[in-house]
Order: sequence, then structure tokens, then C-alpha cells
Amino acid sequence: MLLSLCLFIAAPLTALAAPPSFESVRAAHRSSDAWVLDRHGAVLQTRRVDATVRRLPWVGLDSLSPAMTAALIASEDRRFMSHAGVDWRALAAAVWGRLSTGNPRGASTLTMQLAGMLDPALARAPDGRDPGQKAGQIRAALALEKTWSKQQILEAYLNLANFRGELTGIGAASRGLFGKHPSGLDQTEASLLAALLRGPNAGPDIVARRACGIARQLTAKSDCNRITGLAWSTLAVRPQIDPGRQLAPLLAHKLVLAPGQARRTTLDAGLQTFAIEVLQQHLRELRDRQVEDGAVVVLDNHSGEVLAWVGSSESTSQNPDVDGVTALRLPGSTLKPFLYGLAIERRLLTAASPLEDSPLALDTPVGQYVPQDYERDFKGWVSVRTALASSLNVPAVRTLRLVGIERFHERLKDLGLASLTQGADFYGYALALGGGEVSLLDLANAYRALANGGELRPVTWLPDMAKSEGRRVMSRQAAWIVSDILADKSARTLTFGLSSPLETLGYAAVKTGTSKDMRDNWCLGYTADHTVGVWVGNASGAPMHDVSGVTGAAPIWQAVMNRLQAARPASAPRLPAGIEAHRVRFDPAIEPERRELFLAGTGLDRIVLAQDHGVRIQGPGNGAILARDPDIPVGRQKVRFQASGERTGLSWHIDEKPADPAWLDSDGSLLWPLDKGAHRISLQDPAGKVADAMFMTVK
Repeated sequence: MLLSLCLFIAAPLTALAAPPSFESVRAAHRSSDAWVLDRHGAVLQTRRVDATVRRLPWVGLDSLSPAMTAALIASEDRRFMSHAGVDWRALAAAVWGRLSTGNPRGASTLTMQLAGMLDPALARAPDGRDPGQKAGQIRAALALEKTWSKQQILEAYLNLANFRGELTGIGAASRGLFGKHPSGLDQTEASLLAALLRGPNAGPDIVARRACGIARQLTAKSDCNRITGLAWSTLAVRPQIDPGRQLAPLLAHKLVLAPGQARRTTLDAGLQTFAIEVLQQHLRELRDRQVEDGAVVVLDNHSGEVLAWVGSSESTSQNPDVDGVTALRLPGSTLKPFLYGLAIERRLLTAASPLEDSPLALDTPVGQYVPQDYERDFKGWVSVRTALASSLNVPAVRTLRLVGIERFHERLKDLGLASLTQGADFYGYALALGGGEVSLLDLANAYRALANGGELRPVTWLPDMAKSEGRRVMSRQAAWIVSDILADKSARTLTFGLSSPLETLGYAAVKTGTSKDMRDNWCLGYTADHTVGVWVGNASGAPMHDVSGVTGAAPIWQAVMNRLQAARPASAPRLPAGIEAHRVRFDPAIEPERRELFLAGTGLDRIVLAQDHGVRIQGPGNGAILARDPDIPVGRQKVRFQASGERTGLSWHIDEKPADPAWLDSDGSLLWPLDKGAHRISLQDPAGKVADAMFMTVK
């Protein structure tokens, strides 16, 4: 006792003379994790940002199992509730034991240990505290007990104590070792945790013996065998804290987060969860078609807020860290609405203008460019409405020639597709069919511009992101007509049929796209309120097997769009000023008579096509150079040739020899198996007179 008093009087000035308040200690507590929240405050993602310690949020004493506080007091400080910070009896016994036997014996109360946690100068060194530190610890404990309640001391101790390895605080210890919140700890678990405080890194056998002793102090019915088994099952492996379901890992990676920070986003947890589940389910169905990745983004058209950001399918992906929302991929036919919108806006075309879907070969600096439709055949004359809604390729290329590559390239950059950094000549005619890489996020926002009447506005995914004013990139009237075409179910039947995954509960304008070799497929669409974009493919760039936009991305798009419309199906937007409607008749009747929309001053009641009664071969294009695909059996590689005009009495010839009857289709067209070398395909009458011929080379 005398020695203790002397130490107290000689306490160094570095000891806690004025202890911090309980409130300030609790406020300074920082979890090693940060949280990404949705717009309503629900947790989307937990991300560890402090690698030096494993600490979870502060746990109040009222949220703690009573078994834990009982085990703690029994193990560390049996007279805690009765002393004023220092257990003088235990301290005197410890001093006497050291003097008489030379064996150290602990006498630090919970309050004294807490003082060591609060003041680094009083922290225990590996070889123990020196007399000055011990005296300072005593002094600090007495000061703490004057301003803190016993409950506050217990609460702070349990939140600041190290339990095992990097696990600091009762929250991390309970979750890391037992996978539960501290409120659910039973007596066995609490005894093990209390035993760890004396030796956080001790072996399971040592901890089990200590825990058995603690448990016996609490109840005579303690089960030491259960305690020992639990010690070995939990302490012999590395602790793991399950963060729960993670909904936005790739978006969270974009954010700068501090320990303990909760960062709110614009996402909606319910919609995010739904998009993840739909994406993963559909990709599992496509697994046998060599598909493993996908991404979904949902935008609020009015605010520009991102409501869902699913950058990876995760469960089916071999590259889950690649964010499909921001990765650059080839967009296929999804750029066509902007091309036709530009042509309509410049009054070069109307929705009723006829375009020819027939073989086309264009000379370029690197050879001939020969566009093909997805179904590898040609439809003849079609209107702009049909060409866009049914996604025909050759009419789009013809439209690009009409508009100009430079002007279209400029329009795409105005729409926010900033990744198209090369000059227009670099992309060439392929730009009409998606020959330049873009991101899903930028492309979805460009479609949002169509939904917003041709006005481009920035997207945001954080409430505090700066919001700039929108700017007009397309006339409201041209954007409206394009949207009307994309929402026209009958206009898309030529390619997609009467029933397809492009149908939704209410109004929606929608477009699909598939890049070369089926490496990417897309589906983007919108209502007045929302824009939904979906990409499906492989992050590795590997091609898919027989997967197009309508079979890959569209079913996912449809499910998400239907969820958005579940409570209130969307309706078509109102017709803006500057658009007039006419009843249009085609002569000849390439399409049925219908009501059509025009920019004011461009309307027509009758569309007349110039007639060409001569026979003409339709195929890959005169002078085309074709190549066999080594991955497809030779016998299945054929090219279709058709004849326009009156061909009665004419027959197909290959290099002056009549075509094999087995190569003739029921409609009279020629399905010619590719044969290496230079060839001439011709139509001849019985006298050998050539009505038309086409030359090509097969490599």
C-alpha cells in the first residue's frame, strides 16, 4: 500500500490529468470499413479502407449481450462495480507477491486498462509498464471514475480492446469469430472472448482453459467440452468478417472513402438488386453459348441520376473486376437512331423516305466495304421507319453516305460519346454500324437525350456531384420522330417478328445492337422517365455463340423496364409542335398505307419509286472479295444471290456452267457454296445471252 501511494504521488505529468469525455471518445471511434449507401440510406456496399486494424462501428452497452459484460467482469475485475477505479486490495496483493516470490501478478482494473487504451503514454510495452507508467495509470483511472459512469467504462473498454490479431472491439471480435452481432453472444462465446483479452494471440488450448475457468465463475453448469471445441473451431482458422451481400462493388471502387464514412449515392437498392438477379439468371441460361459477362445501367431521365449500376455479373464472370458500365466496347447498330435523327433533322430524309436494302460494295482506301444485314439477306425497298426499327444495315450505310461521315462523327461526339477520339476517316462507313468503341454509360445517356427531346444533360451518381446545364444536340422534332419509330412494334416485325423481348407493359422506345463476330450485344431503350441500357458479352473479348441483341441483352432490358413500369405503365409522349401527320401511300406498294409523321413542311401523301424493269443480280457486290471462315464447316458456308426484275426464262450460271439444281432455293435465288478462286455469277437465257453478271473472288 505504501509503495502504491508513493507511486501515485510521484506520477509523471504525462498522465491523464483531465481525461477525455466519454462522448468525445465514442465520437472519435472509426470503423476500418466505409459504406456506400443507396438514395434511401440502405447499405449497398461495405468496403474496408483501413488495413492497419479490423474495427467495426461502436456497439452500445444496451446492444450487447449481458453474458459478455458478466464474463468480462468475472475475468478481469471482479470488484469493478464497487471500487473507484483502483482495486487497492488486489494492488497490494500484487505488490506483496512480487516482493515475496518475484512472480508478477496483474492488478489492473478495467478502468486502469481503459486508461492505458486512451493515453499512448500509458500503453503497455512488451516488457510491461514501468513504475512511472503504473502510477500514471492509477491516477488516470481515478480521474476517469469521477466523470465516467461504470456503464460508460464497460462500453468504451469493449469497443477499444484488442481481442485477437487485428480484431479490435467487441463488434469485430463477435462478427469475425462467431459471425454474429454482439447482442447474440451466449455464455460460451462470451467466456472465450473474455479469455482472449489476457492473450489475444494465445493458442486455442490456452484460451480454452482460461475460458473454462471464467465460465465456472459464472455458473456451475458450464460445459468445458463445448468451450474447448468452440475454441479450436474458431481460433485455429483466420477470422473472417462477412460483409453481407455486396450490391455495388465496381461503383464503390470509383469513390474516395475514409474509415467510418457512409457515402450516399443516387442508386436504389431494390432496383439494383433486381437488376443483378435478372442479369445473373439470364447469363446462366446463356452459359452454353459462351457468354459470361454483362452490365446494366438505369438512368432517371429528369435528374440524370443513376438508379442502378451493375458493372459485372460476378457469379458467371471470370473477370468480375472489369466494369461493363464504363468499359469501351463496339456498339453495333445502337448508333443508327442518331444517324437517322441527323438525316431527318437536316431534311435529307423523312420517316417515309424509301431506301434500298440491296447488295452494296463501297470502295475504301483499304479495300471494299460490303455491309450485310443480320439475317444475311436483303429486303429490297423499305422506308426509313422500317429500316431503323428493323435494324437493316445496308440502308444505314446508304444514309451515312447521304449525311456524310464527318457530320455524323461530329453528332456522336456532341451526344457525349467522347471515346470516338479518332478522326472520321478512321472509322469510315463502319461508323453507321457501330465501328467505334463507346461505354454503356455514355451510350445510355445519349439515348436519354432522345428521351429528353434532343437535350443532353450530364449523369450523376452522387447527390453532391456538380450538375451542369443541358445543351441541345438534336431538334426536339427529329428526336420525337426517332423515338416514335423505335417504339413502333409493327415497323420492327420484318426482323424481330410480332412478339419479342422488345415488348413492355407500356410505351418504350428501344434499339438493339450486335457487334462484329458477336463479341458484344446491346439493348437500350427509354420511356419519358427512365433510360435502361444493357450490355452482354465477354470482358475478355471472346465472341459469343449465336447470341444477338434480341436474345442476349433484350430479355434483361425487358425485365428491368417492366419493373419500372409495374406500378404505372408508361404512355407515349405528346406530339410536339413542328410535326405534321399525313396518310401516306407507297407506289408501288412496298409497304402498306399508313399514317406517317413528318417535320413541318416535308410531308407527303404519296411516295413514288422510279421503276426499273431490267434484271439485276443482288449479292455481295460486284468485285467483292470473300473469305471462308475456318470455324464453320465448308459445306455450310454459302452466299445468296437474288434477281430483281423479270427473270422468266433465265437461269443461274457459275463460270459459264449451269448452277447445280441443289443450290437453288424455293424462291429462285441461288445459294452458292463458296469455292476458292475468281468466279463470275451470271443470269443467262437459253441462247446464252447474259442478262446480268457479278464477279467476285473467294480466298
